[in-house]
Amino acid sequence: MEGFESFVGVNFWTALFTLLNFLALFFVLKHFLVGPVIKIIQDRQKEIDDMYASAGNAEEQAKLMEAEYRQKLTAAAETGEKIVKEAVARGQAREEEILRQANAEASAIMDKAAADIALEKKKAINDAKDEISGIAIAIAEKVVARELNETDQAQLVDIFINELGEQV
Repeated sequence: MEGFESFVGVNFWTALFTLLNFLALFFVLKHFLVGPVIKIIQDRQKEIDDMYASAGNAEEQAKLMEAEYRQKLTAAAETGEKIVKEAVARGQAREEEILRQANAEASAIMDKAAADIALEKKKAINDAKDEISGIAIAIAEKVVARELNETDQAQLVDIFINELGEQV
């Protein structure tokens, strides 16, 4: 073996003890280090798997909440549209009511004005008749040179008014 040692340059016993030390260190480290490291890795893997499961559950809940939110948003939009339609209908009804009242008031004002005009016209005609009859009597008295009695006066006024009415 001496030739081998000189060729390789390694002492056999040193190599053997080094190998035995390495194997002893390997088994000790395997027993005290590998077991706990594998346990740590397994715990970490379990934690990661739990995180993925939790994230999956959170995603499911988010999708459910999104669907619920969209449903509520749609319902709110429909409710808003319904409220707007009702407000428009109420506004149109109120507008029609206001127009109806305004037309009724305008009609009442027109009727009252027509009645007032007719009354004033009748008053004016009566005043004119009275004034004209007074003038006519005065003229007739001068023409006839005598005073007329009431019957003659009434007949003359009626004749004069009838002739005046036919001219107007």
